[in-house]
Amino acid sequence: MDSQDSHFLYPAAIFASNKPFIVHTILGSCVSVCFWDSKLKAGGMCHYMLPYWNGEGLASPKYGNIAIEKLLEKMYSFGCEKKYIVAKVFGGGEVIQTRNPQFHIGQRNIELAWVQLKELKINVVGSSVGGKNGRKIIFNTETGEVKQRYVKGQSAI
Repeated sequence: MDSQDSHFLYPAAIFASNKPFIVHTILGSCVSVCFWDSKLKAGGMCHYMLPYWNGEGLASPKYGNIAIEKLLEKMYSFGCEKKYIVAKVFGGGEVIQTRNPQFHIGQRNIELAWVQLKELKINVVGSSVGGKNGRKIIFNTETGEVKQRYVKGQSAI
């Protein structure tokens, strides 16, 4: 992994490559979906903050339903085929403790990923979601391997 190019994926962004890359991101209540094409050895990751775009303003990858679709389109743009693509899902931690269910964005982000991947008929081969901690994710686009380390959450007063 040392000699490969690396890319830090910021929130509300997508990244995909048909060349070997190490993609890093840090997740709290956000969710990342990693796609990997086993035939082309190509991969990509999205990092979304909220589940659904409400139709106002730009259709940004800040929203899960937009990010997952745009990532898949990017994978198709360099020849990936759905039948060879698998997914791994990470994040959605409730890193800020609250009793107000309206703020359980992490859980809503996780649910969006499961629903959309099922609708797209993309097999989920791995996941680490929910809980109280954030995660640091390191994704190898060539092998499909994802490494994860937990990051402690914070309390809101």
